[in-house]
Amino acid sequence: MAAKSYLDLKSEVWESGRCSGCGACVAVCPADALSFDEGALVMSPGSNGYCKQATDGVTCGACYAVCPRIDNQPAETLGKYLELITAKSSFDVPRKQSGGAVTAILANALDEGLIDAIVTVTEDRWTLRPSSVIITESDVLIQQAGSRYSWWVPLLAALKYAVVKRKYKRIAVIGVPCAVQAVARMRESDNDLVIPYGKAIRLVIGLFCTETFDYNALIQGKLRTQYRIEPHEIQKLDVKGKLEVLKQDGSTTIVPLAELETCIRRGCHLCMDLTAVCSDISAGAIGSPPGSTTLIVRTPEGKGFVDRAVQNRKLDVGTGVDTATIEKLALVKIRKNSKR
Repeated sequence: MAAKSYLDLKSEVWESGRCSGCGACVAVCPADALSFDEGALVMSPGSNGYCKQATDGVTCGACYAVCPRIDNQPAETLGKYLELITAKSSFDVPRKQSGGAVTAILANALDEGLIDAIVTVTEDRWTLRPSSVIITESDVLIQQAGSRYSWWVPLLAALKYAVVKRKYKRIAVIGVPCAVQAVARMRESDNDLVIPYGKAIRLVIGLFCTETFDYNALIQGKLRTQYRIEPHEIQKLDVKGKLEVLKQDGSTTIVPLAELETCIRRGCHLCMDLTAVCSDISAGAIGSPPGSTTLIVRTPEGKGFVDRAVQNRKLDVGTGVDTATIEKLALVKIRKNSKR
C-alpha cells in the first residue's frame, strides 16, 4: 500500500482542526513545500501545493509519518519513569522559571560535549514574540533561560536547519507534549526520509503543559487591548490554574483561564498529555516547592544526563515530589479534553 501523502495529512489533521502546530511536518518535507505563516491563530501549515508523492508519484510520506495527531493521544498522568525527583541548578540562572534544572542539565551537556545543539524557544526581550532557535553554547543557553513554552511556536521546524544544513548529530530538543510525541515518531520511524532526524536526536526534554497560547491573540489582543499591558512591561508569565502576569514594576495581574479560550490553539483541545510521557526527561514546576523543578526521569539516557549534571555539581537534586498534585491536574486535562 502506498505511503500516505500530505493530502491525507491535510484531510485527516489540518482540515479537522487536529493540528498541534509542532512543525514536525515542515522539518521533514524534502521539497520544502510546507511552512507556517505568522498571523493570528494560524491553525495549520500552508503548502505551496507541490508534493513529491502526490504530484510526481515518488514515495515519500514523511510528513504523515511524524505527525503526532494521527494516532490516539496519550492519556496517562505520570507515565512510566525511573525516578521522580526535585531539582534546581547549583549556579545562578537569570530569568529561570522554576529551579533552572533544565538549563543546568543542558548547560552541562554542552560543556561536556554530550550534545552539540539544542532546539528550543527564545523570545524578543522587548516584544516577547517567540521563535524557535538552535543554541550551541552554554553561556547563550543560560542567558536565554526562562519558560516561553506558554506560547505556540512550530518548534520542530528548526530541526531541518539543525539536521540538514548544519549536520548536527547530537541534538537535544526541549518541547511541550505534542512536539515530544512528534519526536518519538521520528525516533521510531522506518521512513528513509525521517530516519536521519531520529538518529540525530540524542535527548528529549518534555515540559509540563496545559495548553499553549497564540502570541498575537494574547499579547496583541487580550493583554494589550483589554488589560492595557504593553509587552515591554511584562517580566514573567506563569500559568497555574490562571494566568499570572508579573510586571516589571513588581505588580501582578491575574487573568482567569476562562477569558483566554479564544487565545488557545484549537489543536490543544485534543491533547490529554500534561507531563510529556514520551520524553527522556519531563520537567515542570508542579509538584515541587517554589524554586525547584520536578523532574520525571523516564529513560536510561535521561538518567545519564541528570547524573552527569549532578556529578559535575551543576544540579542539586532531592526527593519529596507531590505526585498527587501532578496526577490531579493531569486528570483534569484528560477529562476536559477527552470530551471534546
